[in-house]
Amino acid sequence: MPLSDDLDQLNSTIRQLQTKWEMFFTGVEKKPPTELQRKVEGIIRQYAFQEIRNNTERFRYQSLTARYNTFNELWQKRLRAREEGKAFGVHGMKADVLPPPAPEREHRMPVGGGGTGREFRVANPDGDDNAVRALYDRYVEERQRLGEGGAPPYESFRQLIGQQTSKILGDKDAKAVDFRLDSSHGKVSLKARIVK
Repeated sequence: MPLSDDLDQLNSTIRQLQTKWEMFFTGVEKKPPTELQRKVEGIIRQYAFQEIRNNTERFRYQSLTARYNTFNELWQKRLRAREEGKAFGVHGMKADVLPPPAPEREHRMPVGGGGTGREFRVANPDGDDNAVRALYDRYVEERQRLGEGGAPPYESFRQLIGQQTSKILGDKDAKAVDFRLDSSHGKVSLKARIVK
């Protein structure tokens, strides 16, 4: 089975696993979903020591693995708390002691100027390290804010942005690409806008 199919299966199995764990914690299911969890870990282990040459697939594999690890840590904490008879909220502590949300910070476009907010302009796929680094930092921040957990290593992220920028600059005859973060559906994704 090609890697892309395995990654699709991994993504959908992680979602199923989330649902099954929630059903277990709410009492609908009597036993934790250990079989499904073994299936997820099997797919992750299968590619753990293989070199994934395709940057997009490597980035996706790392993202899914980090997501699973974050969820697994939470499930184990909830399971331990349940066994010890302690109350455990959605975020790992009682709701009345949750810290206030971090204030929303604005970032200026590091390259190319002209605007504030979540846009980061990249004109040179191999350069513009300041813009890519700022975009990465913001990406990691947003993932943490939404509870998505670990992010891919900076180098993988930089390569992916470089590839996408090269493709857009070549295909669309653009001068630069403005990348922005979109978290409208509870997940952080990157959107690209052409600058002519």
